[in-house]
Amino acid sequence: MTATSPPRVGVVIPTRARPELLRRAIASVVAQDYPGVVETVVVYDGTAPDPSLASAEPRRPVRVVTNQRTAGLSGARNTGILALDTAYVAFCDDDDHWLPSKVRRQVARAEQPDRPELVTCSITVDYDGTRTDRFAGTDTVTHADLTRSIYAMLHSSCFFFDRRALVDEIGLINEELPQSQLEDWDIKLRAAERRPIAHLDEPLTVVQWGRASMFARRWDSKNAALRAILQLHPAIAADSRGAARVYGQLAFGTAAAGERAESWQWIRRTLRTDPRQWRAAVALAVLPHPPNAERVLNTLHRFGRGV
Repeated sequence: MTATSPPRVGVVIPTRARPELLRRAIASVVAQDYPGVVETVVVYDGTAPDPSLASAEPRRPVRVVTNQRTAGLSGARNTGILALDTAYVAFCDDDDHWLPSKVRRQVARAEQPDRPELVTCSITVDYDGTRTDRFAGTDTVTHADLTRSIYAMLHSSCFFFDRRALVDEIGLINEELPQSQLEDWDIKLRAAERRPIAHLDEPLTVVQWGRASMFARRWDSKNAALRAILQLHPAIAADSRGAARVYGQLAFGTAAAGERAESWQWIRRTLRTDPRQWRAAVALAVLPHPPNAERVLNTLHRFGRGV
């Protein structure tokens, strides 16, 4: 590599039993208009790898490996991160895909004098064919911002890290969160605690939402992960808006799981913290009939939103 060569970028694509969508994700990486090398590591988690996906193309090599760490999304991501030696590392879920300019735009931002450790971008949500752009309305996201909101448009398929900072300073993806739920919020919080996140408020990633989502309706793990996040990041509970949001999510999640007594506790806690928090009202609507949670989520997802 010469002094003028563009920095090498690595991409981690964890996958499990979605071969058609995976090929689309890989194709979107290969099609990037970035002039430098973009190396993809496909990490199979719990399923047999497909060696035919590998490629030795010099500017867009693709490797196929298996998860060598904790089973699940977080372990698969970390396997891919550690398999790379590139200057930057980006994530792409196997059911998402990128616009051609994503890597070029994020490298340009990462190379600016302030040298952000994490660069993100906005998303287009594709919910069963209905597309909605989600914008952050800012070019910088702070730790205080993230205690109030998960900033869903800063999706994991938008993450673009300085690899050295990720491995040596921020730390790898949390492999102990239940079913790898909320690992994206956890890493955003940890990254923003060190430095503000640089954000490109352009939808450069298409995120697939729908009933096929791997974790769409696992209420037990969703609720357990929310409780874990509250313990890992006490700054959330110290912020009334952020606390009420998480309490409202727990109210909804426990209602959807049929845990009526616990849901009532979270509803009351939500309203005491912030009477305007709309998730408490939605939880009340779901409480008498937990299957209504499906209808609520499907309606929100059509507008690119979630609970």
